[in-house]
Amino acid sequence: MPVCDPPENNSPSTSIAERVTQVLREGSLAALATLIHTETTAGEIGAKLLLAQSGAAGSRTGSFGHPSLDDAVAERALTFLGSKADTIALYVREFAPSLTEWTGAQILFERIRQEPRLVICGAGHVGASLARLSALMGYRATLIDDRTEFVRRELFADELIDLVATESWSDAVREAVDDGRGVYVAIVTRGHSEDERCLRAIIDSGANYIGLIGSKRRTSIVLQRLRDSGAEEATLREVRAPVGLDVGAVTPEEVALAIMAEIVAVRRGGSGVPLSAWRRP
Repeated sequence: MPVCDPPENNSPSTSIAERVTQVLREGSLAALATLIHTETTAGEIGAKLLLAQSGAAGSRTGSFGHPSLDDAVAERALTFLGSKADTIALYVREFAPSLTEWTGAQILFERIRQEPRLVICGAGHVGASLARLSALMGYRATLIDDRTEFVRRELFADELIDLVATESWSDAVREAVDDGRGVYVAIVTRGHSEDERCLRAIIDSGANYIGLIGSKRRTSIVLQRLRDSGAEEATLREVRAPVGLDVGAVTPEEVALAIMAEIVAVRRGGSGVPLSAWRRP
């Protein structure tokens, strides 16, 4: 009896899993939409639609079994990908009220991309501490410096920390930040001129977060120079300068903690106030 090859597994879940793997491997971006609640027999809980960000309409994998719902979810997924949110749960009535059959259905949107990235300009005491802390928290860090001895691999064993020795701060940080999506930038160099070159290179990058270390006076000088050269005021206001939350930091490790605390607050939508504040009028 001839031996037949096993049938291919073409189930939607397998196709989506393969596509997610491809998205992560390519370093691209996608939104995964999952039906998590429905009040009718329409639709199957757990049904998924993956929208990869490619082309004007995106590239779809999977289906909810209803073309009109697929179209509405795909359109909303593109809006979701244009935001900074990692996840959001929406009722269909919130984005497609005309689909009355699905009014009570709820869709979970999840951003699919590689781990969040932190680009650190400056590998001094603060930058080095920040790289190590961010890697511990699951961020892929790119640590840049123009001093080769500060970015030697033997100083940073964690594989989540990429090391860049450069002669051009501007070129290195611009390449590392790329399109800015999912990227957090901390400028912690050793001087005004280096800070300014880094900030100029990525001020319009669309990065999720840009922080500049230094005193109020030092950071104000750098921001004013960019303002004088035509930088938009609204863009400059988005720069976290001085960088970090006020935790009374003194040591490099404490400063790194203050910076990461602010980055987490920005990423997760936190307020940065003590959780116990409600107890005190």
